[in-house]
Amino acid sequence: MTSPIFVAIDTPDLDRARTIASSVRRHAGGLKLGLEFFCHNGRAGILEMAELGLPIFLDLKFHDIPNTVAKSIQALSPVTPAVLTVHAAGGRAMMEDAKAAAPAGTKVVGVTVLTSLDGSDLDSIGIKGGSHGQVERLAQLAREAGLDGIVCSGSEVAAARAFWKDGYFVVPGIRPANSAVGDQKRVMTPREAIDAGASILVIGRPITGAADPDAALRDIAGTL
Repeated sequence: MTSPIFVAIDTPDLDRARTIASSVRRHAGGLKLGLEFFCHNGRAGILEMAELGLPIFLDLKFHDIPNTVAKSIQALSPVTPAVLTVHAAGGRAMMEDAKAAAPAGTKVVGVTVLTSLDGSDLDSIGIKGGSHGQVERLAQLAREAGLDGIVCSGSEVAAARAFWKDGYFVVPGIRPANSAVGDQKRVMTPREAIDAGASILVIGRPITGAADPDAALRDIAGTL
């Protein structure tokens, strides 16, 4: 059975990224590469990481006018990620164009509310009703736009899956019991997130910051 754990490789250092990825390749479900890695290494770096044979979750969180997002996704070619993110707050037309521009087989998922934000953060930018209400609104919009799923915290995934049975739910902000929370505010343990309906879990520092990343990954997988 393929692991639901995607290891977040959040470093601009290509050699370090390859070392971490190589150490976890036998037990990880995939690799999550984000802005920090992409801004330094570009498409060439993504393609080099893909040579390791693991699915690539390209977490660039596109958010712009529909035409710009679509052309930016097309400009990634020949990169063919397994999963690609856009901000659901970019609106229905942007999400529709993003899905149309993505390679066949790539799951396009809409980021709802970042797991670094809580209710007071949302209030400060004019979003009332807390994270649950905002996630549900954006999840409905992403579904209507034809996306494959969403990114949300573990505390919201059950409510989203209740009305989107076949959705693909990416859950970051995962922290094993007794692990440091860091800059995350809405966190959940791996077991809790899977029980709530997560499709994949994105886990970074608890694995990549360990002395033995593969052992840390196997320990976490053992709780699922």
